Amino acid sequence: MRLEIAVQDVPGAHLAAAHGADRIELCCALQLGGLTPSQGLLRSVRSAEPALPIHALIRARPGDYVYDAPALALMLAEIKEIRDAGATGVVIGALTPADTIDYAAVQAMVAAADGLHITFHRAVDHLSMNDAVAAVPRLASLGVQRILSSGGALKAGAGLAQLRAMHEAASGTLTIMAGGGVDVADFAAFHDAGLRDVHLSAKRTIHKSTPGPLTGAAQAEDNSYFVTDAHMVEQAGIAARALALA
Repeated sequence: MRLEIAVQDVPGAHLAAAHGADRIELCCALQLGGLTPSQGLLRSVRSAEPALPIHALIRARPGDYVYDAPALALMLAEIKEIRDAGATGVVIGALTPADTIDYAAVQAMVAAADGLHITFHRAVDHLSMNDAVAAVPRLASLGVQRILSSGGALKAGAGLAQLRAMHEAASGTLTIMAGGGVDVADFAAFHDAGLRDVHLSAKRTIHKSTPGPLTGAAQAEDNSYFVTDAHMVEQAGIAARALALA
């Protein structure tokens, strides 16, 4: 299995590389579901792990995936800046107000990427099974090379039937990558379904307490944040390598 780890800093990239990840999805603000990383972050990760492929998430804001013209223009500009900063690929997605794929926006983002590897992210999981399967060849025709999906389920292990159907619909034109609530124990089932790529954030939460007495402003702040969990990445790397040899 090819392993992708979602990271948001240099330590996370170091862990991914150390445990055999094939690539990282780089983002910031994982607690918001992930947003576009800064050029500074991308360059820092590129300098720290020059051999590690970096696929940068392009997401202008948290919330839904329905973007107005200014938000889309921002993401197109971000794609060009991310490309110039040394990304290997970009992770994109957009939906219409009817929760269907916004193919015009996808086409514009693929064009802006100018040859970078293209992954369509979990916005696809808003679609019904039939619509998600039907979207696979159309996304491939626009230049999408990988689709990240949980199979429409809260956790990808429960979306296996849809993931298998999407994989079969792809017929080798693009890759379906399982992601979303992934457990290492799911890897073998994904492999048996024909999938060869898996994605996980492998994160844990750091809780920091502020010594009192606290002001009202300090009490209102959430001092928790996500970091990449070394043990989870290690176990994912072991499982992925074992299946690569199967």
